[in-house]
Amino acid sequence: MEKLSLKYLVKAPEKITENTPLLILFHGYGSNEEDLFSFATELPNNMLIISARAPQQLSMGGYAWYTIHFTNDLNKFSDIPEAIKARETIATFIDELQKKYQISPEKTFLLGFSQGAILSYSVAFNYPEKAQKIIALSGYINTDLLPETYKETNYSHLDFFVSHGSVDQVIPVQLARKSEEILSNLNIEHIYQEYPVGHGVAPQNFYDFKKWIEERI
Repeated sequence: MEKLSLKYLVKAPEKITENTPLLILFHGYGSNEEDLFSFATELPNNMLIISARAPQQLSMGGYAWYTIHFTNDLNKFSDIPEAIKARETIATFIDELQKKYQISPEKTFLLGFSQGAILSYSVAFNYPEKAQKIIALSGYINTDLLPETYKETNYSHLDFFVSHGSVDQVIPVQLARKSEEILSNLNIEHIYQEYPVGHGVAPQNFYDFKKWIEERI
């Protein structure tokens, strides 16, 4: 495995061409690259699937993209400088993969869960030329990670699949609903779905975003 900005797992089709779709997976806080990679065997065989490992090592084989702090009243908040650094690393990683495999942004999908979804949103809004199709699972748009000009920027070429658990105990569903409002207000193409689960991916959720991917490759 060639050393790039992030460690990763790869599932590649027999032949990679300029028309091969690239799907890059970004896991959540405390997980690792093997988590979302379990989706790979059930996704289209012609896709090049890369599952990235976050840079910060935690205990028990887990990793994080950035630190989550806890205040005395147990309200979580993100370490924004670390999150920005992680976003820039991801942006570089996308460039490295596209160069390595000669794949265009038009054929590039990002799929993030939780922290990975938050950063996928941020990459899409800050670098809309790098990837055009984003799957955001159990995350939200953190406006602290958006460019100051995002309300005036043309994002008409972006396309999102957004989903959330209606009883998510980690990231409240209200944050996802607010994110959907932002996408609507910016006239960004998107699908928004809720499922009766907590902080996770329901089977129907998987089948829905799988169909969404299949319709776009």
